[in-house]
Amino acid sequence: MWQQQIIETNRGMFEVFVAGEGEPLCVTHLYSEFNEKGNLFANQFVATHRVYLVNLRGCGQSTDDTAIASYSMADSVRDLEAIREALGLAKWAFAGHSTGGMLALVYAIQASSSLSFIVAGGLCASNDYMKNPASIYCKDNLHNARLREILAMLVANPASTAEERQAGSKEWSLMSLYEASSYDKLISRPNSGKTVSKRLDYFSYEELPTFDVRPQLGDVTIPAFIYGGKYDAQCPYEYAVEAAALLGNATLTTFSRSNHFPFVEEEQAFEQFVEKMIQQKVNR
Repeated sequence: MWQQQIIETNRGMFEVFVAGEGEPLCVTHLYSEFNEKGNLFANQFVATHRVYLVNLRGCGQSTDDTAIASYSMADSVRDLEAIREALGLAKWAFAGHSTGGMLALVYAIQASSSLSFIVAGGLCASNDYMKNPASIYCKDNLHNARLREILAMLVANPASTAEERQAGSKEWSLMSLYEASSYDKLISRPNSGKTVSKRLDYFSYEELPTFDVRPQLGDVTIPAFIYGGKYDAQCPYEYAVEAAALLGNATLTTFSRSNHFPFVEEEQAFEQFVEKMIQQKVNR
């Protein structure tokens, strides 16, 4: 189990779950709430790092004071910086998947001097994925209408039953897996990451319509380890390729038998990716 810590900062109190030993590495997602079960993505780094799994503002027992800061990526970076400083860390690494990967890019742009490196995947450096028919979030995708029904039930319908929510979550997950057999691995292990609707709404309606950090990526010179599933149905693979090409010091790893969750779908290959990443960092 991960160990809970409540961190007092100059921007409020934040709930953090800690596991592992080694150099510090922060993990979070833009609109997910974690608990002592940890997280399947964060687990990938525990063998080599002391991992801080952060509940951002409005998640879990972290502050929900929006009078001093919003749920934006920019304010999330400022909150993470306050946590890092409160922990007494001169630097840490940051790893994020999906919108956590997008946050990694923003973090590297805003505060690269605080980061030893970033790991980011399943991402897009702009809102272009929403216009790409290969993404289930695009209105022209064959699965989009059904996905919107599922999301409405999961996020906006408190009257939905546990059985309905479980079935909807499974259907959404299956849209994002290369092979249906991976679903059992996805749900059979301790994991947390409940969607926090108010943060999802902020991202969807306030930030995503104008989100585009591509012009700033060339100025990021810290090591960036970008990865993508070749068949990613949420943020198509081409956007991982684009981000890696735009960053000033990036390597790209491709998972050829993965959709959106290569750390589950190709777990052994992802472990090798982490090992290779560490070796590359040592040799730089």
